[in-house]
Amino acid sequence: MRFLPTSVHGAIDYLWGVALLAAPWLFGFADVTAATWTAVVFGAGAILYSMLTAYELGVVRLLPMSLHLMLDGAAGALLAASPFLLGFSDRVYLPHVLFGLFSVVASLVTRMEVTLATGHREPV
Repeated sequence: MRFLPTSVHGAIDYLWGVALLAAPWLFGFADVTAATWTAVVFGAGAILYSMLTAYELGVVRLLPMSLHLMLDGAAGALLAASPFLLGFSDRVYLPHVLFGLFSVVASLVTRMEVTLATGHREPV
C-alpha cells in the first residue's frame, strides 16, 4: 500500500540524509572509520540524488521518481547490510541497520505520483 506523498518523502529524504551525515557523532561511532565513512557517503549520496529527483523538492529534476525509489530501496538494503559486509558490526551496526531499513520501507510506501502546484496529481 503506497500512502506516503512524494512531497513528504522529499522532506524525509533531506532530513534522513542530514541525520545520517551526523550519525557518527550523534551516536558515538565516529572513531570507527568504516562505519563513519559509510554513513557519510550514504547520507551525502541520498541528498545528492534527492536534489536531482523530479519531485516537489527536487532542485534539478532529472531522475524519475521510480528510479529514486529504486535507489532508496537498493541503497537502504546495502546500508543495512554494510556493518556485516564491511566488518564493523562488532563495533556498531544498529544505526546503519535502522537507517537502511527505514529507507527500504520508505521506498515501498511512497506514492508513484507527484502533486503539482495546481493540486493535480501526475504519475511519475
